[in-house]
Amino acid sequence: MANEKKLVQCVPNYSEGRNLEKIDKIVAPYRGKEGVKLLDYKRDEDHNRVVVTVVGEPEAVKKAVIESMGVAIDVIDMTKHEGQHPRMGAIDVVPFIPIKNISMTEAIELSKEVAKEASEKYKLPIFLYEKSAITPQRQNLSKIRKGQFEGMAEKIKEPEWKPDFGPAEIHPTAGVTAVGARMPLVAFNVNLDTDNLDIANQIARRVRHSSGGLRFCKAIGVELKDRGIVQVSMNMTDYTKTALYRSFELIKIEARRYGVNVVGSEIIGLVPMEALIDTAVYYLGVEDFSMDQILESRLME
Repeated sequence: MANEKKLVQCVPNYSEGRNLEKIDKIVAPYRGKEGVKLLDYKRDEDHNRVVVTVVGEPEAVKKAVIESMGVAIDVIDMTKHEGQHPRMGAIDVVPFIPIKNISMTEAIELSKEVAKEASEKYKLPIFLYEKSAITPQRQNLSKIRKGQFEGMAEKIKEPEWKPDFGPAEIHPTAGVTAVGARMPLVAFNVNLDTDNLDIANQIARRVRHSSGGLRFCKAIGVELKDRGIVQVSMNMTDYTKTALYRSFELIKIEARRYGVNVVGSEIIGLVPMEALIDTAVYYLGVEDFSMDQILESRLME
Protein backbone atom coordinates (compact mmCIF):
# COMPACT_ATOMS: atom_id res chain seq x y z
CA MET A 1 0.00 0.00 0.00
CA ALA A 2 2.98 2.29 0.53
CA ASN A 3 3.36 2.69 -3.23
CA GLU A 4 -0.33 3.31 -3.88
CA LYS A 5 -1.48 6.87 -4.44
CA LYS A 6 -3.18 8.72 -1.64
CA LEU A 7 -6.47 10.30 -2.66
CA VAL A 8 -8.25 13.10 -0.85
CA GLN A 9 -11.51 14.80 -1.78
CA CYS A 10 -12.10 18.51 -1.41
CA VAL A 11 -15.51 20.20 -1.68
CA PRO A 12 -14.96 23.97 -1.48
CA ASN A 13 -18.06 26.19 -1.37
CA TYR A 14 -17.81 29.64 -2.98
CA SER A 15 -20.25 32.52 -2.54
CA GLU A 16 -21.04 32.97 -6.24
CA GLY A 17 -23.81 31.10 -8.05
CA ARG A 18 -25.02 33.56 -10.69
CA ASN A 19 -22.13 35.01 -12.67
CA LEU A 20 -20.93 32.28 -15.05
CA GLU A 21 -17.76 34.14 -16.00
CA LYS A 22 -16.69 34.43 -12.36
CA ILE A 23 -17.53 30.78 -11.71
CA ASP A 24 -15.42 29.67 -14.68
CA LYS A 25 -12.47 31.62 -13.29
CA ILE A 26 -12.91 30.09 -9.83
CA VAL A 27 -13.09 26.55 -11.23
CA ALA A 28 -10.24 27.00 -13.76
CA PRO A 29 -7.39 26.14 -11.30
CA TYR A 30 -8.83 22.64 -10.97
CA ARG A 31 -8.74 21.92 -14.70
CA GLY A 32 -5.85 20.28 -16.50
CA LYS A 33 -3.71 19.82 -13.40
CA GLU A 34 -1.68 16.67 -12.89
CA GLY A 35 -2.82 14.83 -9.78
CA VAL A 36 -6.16 16.65 -9.59
CA LYS A 37 -9.50 15.66 -11.12
CA LEU A 38 -12.47 18.01 -11.23
CA LEU A 39 -15.44 15.74 -10.61
CA ASP A 40 -18.30 18.22 -10.43
CA TYR A 41 -19.37 21.77 -9.77
CA LYS A 42 -22.93 22.86 -9.20
CA ARG A 43 -24.17 26.40 -8.86
CA ASP A 44 -27.39 27.56 -7.26
CA GLU A 45 -28.74 30.99 -8.08
CA ASP A 46 -31.09 31.16 -5.10
CA HIS A 47 -28.33 30.18 -2.69
CA ASN A 48 -25.90 32.28 -4.79
CA ARG A 49 -23.29 29.61 -4.22
CA VAL A 50 -21.25 27.11 -6.19
CA VAL A 51 -20.10 23.78 -4.73
CA VAL A 52 -17.00 22.27 -6.35
CA THR A 53 -15.92 18.65 -5.94
CA VAL A 54 -12.36 17.62 -6.71
CA VAL A 55 -10.30 14.56 -5.87
CA GLY A 56 -6.60 13.92 -6.19
CA GLU A 57 -3.23 13.58 -4.55
CA PRO A 58 -2.94 15.72 -1.40
CA GLU A 59 -0.15 18.06 -2.51
CA ALA A 60 -1.69 18.66 -5.94
CA VAL A 61 -5.12 19.30 -4.46
CA LYS A 62 -3.63 21.69 -1.91
CA LYS A 63 -1.96 23.81 -4.59
CA ALA A 64 -5.10 23.92 -6.75
CA VAL A 65 -7.33 24.87 -3.83
CA ILE A 66 -5.05 27.70 -2.70
CA GLU A 67 -4.87 29.03 -6.27
CA SER A 68 -8.66 28.92 -6.61
CA MET A 69 -9.09 30.67 -3.28
CA GLY A 70 -7.00 33.53 -4.62
CA VAL A 71 -9.20 33.81 -7.71
CA ALA A 72 -12.35 33.84 -5.58
CA ILE A 73 -10.95 36.63 -3.44
CA ASP A 74 -10.27 38.64 -6.61
CA VAL A 75 -13.72 38.21 -8.20
CA ILE A 76 -16.16 38.01 -5.26
CA ASP A 77 -17.17 41.07 -3.25
CA MET A 78 -19.06 39.96 -0.14
CA THR A 79 -20.28 43.51 0.53
CA LYS A 80 -22.54 43.06 -2.50
CA HIS A 81 -23.42 39.39 -1.99
CA GLU A 82 -27.02 38.30 -1.45
CA GLY A 83 -28.30 34.74 -1.27
CA GLN A 84 -30.51 32.34 0.64
CA HIS A 85 -27.68 30.21 2.03
CA PRO A 86 -25.86 31.32 5.20
CA ARG A 87 -22.36 32.52 4.32
CA MET A 88 -19.44 34.36 5.89
CA GLY A 89 -16.87 34.57 3.10
CA ALA A 90 -16.06 34.45 -0.59
CA ILE A 91 -14.58 31.01 0.02
CA ASP A 92 -17.11 30.04 2.63
CA VAL A 93 -15.89 26.60 3.58
CA VAL A 94 -13.14 24.20 2.43
CA PRO A 95 -13.60 20.63 3.67
CA PHE A 96 -11.17 17.76 3.06
CA ILE A 97 -12.41 14.16 3.07
CA PRO A 98 -10.07 11.14 3.15
CA ILE A 99 -10.89 8.82 0.24
CA LYS A 100 -8.14 6.25 -0.36
CA ASN A 101 -4.89 5.32 1.43
CA ILE A 102 -5.12 8.44 3.57
CA SER A 103 -6.16 8.70 7.20
CA MET A 104 -8.35 11.30 8.85
CA THR A 105 -5.25 12.46 10.73
CA GLU A 106 -3.51 13.14 7.42
CA ALA A 107 -6.58 14.97 6.10
CA ILE A 108 -6.58 17.15 9.22
CA GLU A 109 -2.90 17.97 8.70
CA LEU A 110 -3.58 18.85 5.07
CA SER A 111 -6.41 21.19 6.09
CA LYS A 112 -4.08 22.98 8.51
CA GLU A 113 -1.42 23.38 5.82
CA VAL A 114 -3.97 24.92 3.44
CA ALA A 115 -5.31 27.21 6.16
CA LYS A 116 -1.83 28.42 7.11
CA GLU A 117 -0.62 29.04 3.55
CA ALA A 118 -3.84 30.68 2.35
CA SER A 119 -4.09 32.95 5.38
CA GLU A 120 -0.52 34.14 4.90
CA LYS A 121 -0.79 34.54 1.14
CA TYR A 122 -4.12 36.38 1.07
CA LYS A 123 -4.29 37.98 4.55
CA LEU A 124 -7.44 35.95 5.06
CA PRO A 125 -8.74 35.00 8.54
CA ILE A 126 -9.42 31.26 8.71
CA PHE A 127 -11.17 29.08 11.26
CA LEU A 128 -10.51 25.37 11.59
CA TYR A 129 -13.70 23.33 11.94
CA GLU A 130 -15.09 19.78 12.23
CA LYS A 131 -12.31 17.22 12.84
CA SER A 132 -9.65 19.95 12.50
CA ALA A 133 -11.14 22.19 15.19
CA ILE A 134 -8.87 23.17 18.06
CA THR A 135 -11.78 23.72 20.46
CA PRO A 136 -15.17 21.93 20.72
CA GLN A 137 -17.19 25.08 19.98
CA ARG A 138 -15.51 25.33 16.57
CA GLN A 139 -16.41 21.83 15.45
CA ASN A 140 -19.86 22.93 14.35
CA LEU A 141 -19.72 25.12 11.25
CA SER A 142 -23.03 26.81 12.04
CA LYS A 143 -21.61 28.17 15.30
CA ILE A 144 -18.62 29.64 13.48
CA ARG A 145 -20.82 31.07 10.72
CA LYS A 146 -23.41 32.59 13.08
CA GLY A 147 -23.72 36.28 12.33
CA GLN A 148 -22.67 35.66 8.74
CA PHE A 149 -20.51 38.11 6.77
CA GLU A 150 -22.38 41.16 8.03
CA GLY A 151 -21.82 40.32 11.70
CA MET A 152 -18.36 38.81 11.42
CA ALA A 153 -16.42 42.09 11.62
CA GLU A 154 -17.47 42.49 15.26
CA LYS A 155 -17.58 38.80 16.17
CA ILE A 156 -13.98 38.20 15.11
CA LYS A 157 -12.77 40.81 17.62
CA GLU A 158 -14.06 38.71 20.53
CA PRO A 159 -11.23 36.71 22.18
CA GLU A 160 -13.12 33.41 21.88
CA TRP A 161 -13.52 33.95 18.13
CA LYS A 162 -9.95 34.85 17.27
CA PRO A 163 -9.16 33.07 13.95
CA ASP A 164 -6.90 30.02 14.03
CA PHE A 165 -4.88 31.52 11.18
CA GLY A 166 -4.61 34.99 9.69
CA PRO A 167 -5.48 38.45 10.98
CA ALA A 168 -8.10 39.05 13.69
CA GLU A 169 -10.14 41.17 11.31
CA ILE A 170 -12.20 40.21 8.27
CA HIS A 171 -10.92 40.55 4.75
CA PRO A 172 -12.78 43.66 3.53
CA THR A 173 -14.33 41.94 0.49
CA ALA A 174 -13.73 38.22 1.12
CA GLY A 175 -14.80 37.94 4.75
CA VAL A 176 -13.57 34.82 6.53
CA THR A 177 -13.20 31.14 5.65
CA ALA A 178 -13.58 27.83 7.48
CA VAL A 179 -11.21 24.97 6.59
CA GLY A 180 -11.31 21.47 8.02
CA ALA A 181 -11.47 17.73 7.58
CA ARG A 182 -14.66 15.70 7.89
CA MET A 183 -16.53 12.56 6.95
CA PRO A 184 -18.38 12.46 3.61
CA LEU A 185 -21.39 14.77 3.75
CA VAL A 186 -24.55 14.66 1.65
CA ALA A 187 -26.16 18.00 0.76
CA PHE A 188 -29.81 16.97 0.51
CA ASN A 189 -32.67 19.41 -0.11
CA VAL A 190 -36.42 18.71 0.00
CA ASN A 191 -38.84 21.02 -1.83
CA LEU A 192 -42.32 21.97 -0.57
CA ASP A 193 -45.39 23.17 -2.48
CA THR A 194 -45.63 26.49 -0.65
CA ASP A 195 -43.93 29.87 -0.82
CA ASN A 196 -44.17 30.35 2.95
CA LEU A 197 -40.59 30.44 4.23
CA ASP A 198 -41.76 30.30 7.85
CA ILE A 199 -43.17 26.81 7.22
CA ALA A 200 -39.82 25.61 5.82
CA ASN A 201 -38.03 27.10 8.83
CA GLN A 202 -40.44 25.43 11.27
CA ILE A 203 -39.96 22.05 9.60
CA ALA A 204 -36.18 22.51 9.50
CA ARG A 205 -36.23 23.26 13.21
CA ARG A 206 -37.94 19.94 13.92
CA VAL A 207 -35.64 17.96 11.64
CA ARG A 208 -32.21 19.24 12.64
CA HIS A 209 -30.24 17.85 15.55
CA SER A 210 -29.58 21.17 17.27
CA SER A 211 -33.33 21.57 17.84
CA GLY A 212 -33.97 18.00 18.95
CA GLY A 213 -34.27 16.33 15.55
CA LEU A 214 -32.18 13.78 13.72
CA ARG A 215 -28.68 13.28 15.11
CA PHE A 216 -26.60 13.78 11.97
CA CYS A 217 -28.76 16.38 10.26
CA LYS A 218 -28.35 20.13 9.89
CA ALA A 219 -31.26 21.99 8.30
CA ILE A 220 -32.51 25.46 7.37
CA GLY A 221 -35.43 26.82 5.38
CA VAL A 222 -34.62 28.33 1.99
CA GLU A 223 -36.76 30.31 -0.44
CA LEU A 224 -36.59 29.37 -4.15
CA LYS A 225 -37.92 32.60 -5.60
CA ASP A 226 -37.63 31.58 -9.26
CA ARG A 227 -39.93 28.59 -8.62
CA GLY A 228 -42.21 30.23 -6.10
CA ILE A 229 -41.59 27.52 -3.49
CA VAL A 230 -39.48 26.88 -0.40
CA GLN A 231 -37.23 24.01 0.60
CA VAL A 232 -35.71 22.40 3.64
CA SER A 233 -31.99 22.49 2.88
CA MET A 234 -29.97 19.90 4.77
CA ASN A 235 -26.46 18.69 5.37
CA MET A 236 -26.47 15.02 6.33
CA THR A 237 -23.19 14.80 8.20
CA ASP A 238 -23.07 11.01 8.58
CA TYR A 239 -25.38 9.18 6.17
CA THR A 240 -24.37 5.81 7.68
CA LYS A 241 -26.05 6.77 10.97
CA THR A 242 -28.85 9.06 9.79
CA ALA A 243 -30.13 7.80 6.45
CA LEU A 244 -31.54 10.13 3.79
CA TYR A 245 -34.91 8.42 3.84
CA ARG A 246 -35.34 9.23 7.53
CA SER A 247 -35.01 12.97 6.96
CA PHE A 248 -37.25 12.74 3.87
CA GLU A 249 -39.99 10.89 5.74
CA LEU A 250 -39.77 13.17 8.78
CA ILE A 251 -40.17 16.23 6.57
CA LYS A 252 -43.28 14.69 4.99
CA ILE A 253 -44.72 14.01 8.44
CA GLU A 254 -44.02 17.53 9.70
CA ALA A 255 -45.33 19.11 6.47
CA ARG A 256 -48.76 17.56 7.03
CA ARG A 257 -49.48 19.81 10.00
CA TYR A 258 -49.32 22.79 7.64
CA GLY A 259 -51.26 21.16 4.81
CA VAL A 260 -48.10 21.19 2.71
CA ASN A 261 -46.71 18.48 0.42
CA VAL A 262 -43.22 17.43 -0.64
CA VAL A 263 -42.87 18.02 -4.39
CA GLY A 264 -39.31 16.84 -4.97
CA SER A 265 -35.78 16.73 -3.65
CA GLU A 266 -32.27 17.33 -4.87
CA ILE A 267 -28.72 16.36 -4.04
CA ILE A 268 -26.02 18.99 -4.40
CA GLY A 269 -22.66 17.76 -5.59
CA LEU A 270 -21.61 14.13 -5.45
CA VAL A 271 -23.02 11.47 -3.15
CA PRO A 272 -21.64 8.14 -1.94
CA MET A 273 -23.43 5.28 -3.70
CA GLU A 274 -24.15 3.59 -0.37
CA ALA A 275 -26.29 6.56 0.73
CA LEU A 276 -28.64 6.12 -2.21
CA ILE A 277 -28.65 2.31 -2.09
CA ASP A 278 -29.63 2.42 1.57
CA THR A 279 -32.61 4.63 0.72
CA ALA A 280 -33.61 2.51 -2.31
CA VAL A 281 -33.53 -0.66 -0.19
CA TYR A 282 -35.82 1.00 2.36
CA TYR A 283 -38.44 2.16 -0.15
CA LEU A 284 -38.37 -1.09 -2.14
CA GLY A 285 -38.49 -3.24 0.96
CA VAL A 286 -35.61 -5.36 -0.29
CA GLU A 287 -34.71 -8.11 2.19
CA ASP A 288 -31.18 -9.18 3.14
CA PHE A 289 -29.55 -6.85 0.60
CA SER A 290 -25.77 -6.44 0.52
CA MET A 291 -23.57 -3.85 -1.19
CA ASP A 292 -21.78 -6.84 -2.72
CA GLN A 293 -24.83 -7.20 -4.96
CA ILE A 294 -24.12 -3.88 -6.69
CA LEU A 295 -22.73 -4.67 -10.14
CA GLU A 296 -20.54 -1.57 -10.31
CA SER A 297 -19.04 -2.34 -6.91
CA ARG A 298 -17.90 -5.75 -8.09
CA LEU A 299 -16.43 -4.29 -11.28
CA MET A 300 -14.30 -1.85 -9.29
CA GLU A 301 -12.73 -4.57 -7.12
